[in-house]
Amino acid sequence: MNYLEELGQRAVQAKYELQALSTGQKDAALEAVAKSFLARKQEMLAANEKDLKAGEENGMHPGLLDRLKLTEARIQAMADGLIEIAGLADPVGEVLERFERPNGLQITRLRVPFGVIGIIYESRPNVTADAFGLCFKTGNAVILKGGKDAIHSNIAISDIIRESLAEQGISKDAIQMITNTDRQITGDFMKMNRYVDVLIPRGGAGLIRAVVENSTIPVIETGTGNCHIYIDEDADMEKAIPIVINAKTQRIGVCNSCESLVVHEKIADKILPALGRALCEKKVEMRGDESARALIPECLAATEEDYGAEYLDYIISVKTVASLEEAIAHINRYTTRHSDAIITENEEHARLFLQSIDSACVYVNASTRFTDGYEFGFGAEIGISTQKLHARGPMGLKELTTYKYAIIGNGQVRP
Repeated sequence: MNYLEELGQRAVQAKYELQALSTGQKDAALEAVAKSFLARKQEMLAANEKDLKAGEENGMHPGLLDRLKLTEARIQAMADGLIEIAGLADPVGEVLERFERPNGLQITRLRVPFGVIGIIYESRPNVTADAFGLCFKTGNAVILKGGKDAIHSNIAISDIIRESLAEQGISKDAIQMITNTDRQITGDFMKMNRYVDVLIPRGGAGLIRAVVENSTIPVIETGTGNCHIYIDEDADMEKAIPIVINAKTQRIGVCNSCESLVVHEKIADKILPALGRALCEKKVEMRGDESARALIPECLAATEEDYGAEYLDYIISVKTVASLEEAIAHINRYTTRHSDAIITENEEHARLFLQSIDSACVYVNASTRFTDGYEFGFGAEIGISTQKLHARGPMGLKELTTYKYAIIGNGQVRP
């Protein structure tokens, strides 16, 4: 039996054990793991330091180093996330629909776990904790394949989880980490449809495309984030500038940060000089069209590639438009279907924008940084789905379940 097949068999066995746990047992285990994180945070920080050192030596981009870095505050947030998940309603067993047929059959549609979930992700060790918490609460076993850049961090986190589960009398194989960093292992993992019910990629465009194109397991695609903010001709400048600054600079290395700015030409001369100064203060490089460059001396010339880029850096593209319709067309052309926003006081413009932008999350007068499981009240998220089946937007507990029908009869046979 090879390495991956053994993991698969263990996960299948674990899923049946998990499905027999009560909500109380799951919540108590999550709280125990959270306490273990805090009690053993120095182990996690020491392991993370090895990954950070290797990343710096290999010239890792500052935005990616930020994603990789663990701090005491981030470990506390990981523990808090598990506590929050424990406090959320358990979706498993929820009755979605119940009806009776004329022949007396009673049919109930119930929410149930997928079974075994596979997750392939890049250098964000907090995903290890988030993925475990959401999958465990929903009765799913999980097999994780993290990026090699975070291998020491991921092993430390998963080992703490497994040991804590064992102390609770629960199968430690509820979570398994693929520790082999060989690229071939990743390709083989994508073919494990015999054991894994659904595969979720989290990372850059290259990773997601590779999984979608090569997996024999059904995939829920979590997308990259070329998120737009459109400043309408009827925008309130006092709202617009803080929203753009927050969306662009509050944290650059995340998929819900603003990468593209679209501005109506009627307000451009009023807002772009002030916004340009504010972005310069935050060390943001601007790349814009001719109109934007005329109003912002520091703005560089944008290329076609800039309008479709997910920078994950202190860079933003700027495009001026002559109408709301042109703004919508531009955004729908370049968006990655993640999160896009309009800043406007015009209710009709807001309505048309909400209706016309084909993205998972569409905002009016708010930062795109709110596209997040925590901010939506879902607890930790497994990712932001930019596809339309089976889930869309922040994926919390309910998005990690499917359903089945329970049919109760009293002797009926089909004529």
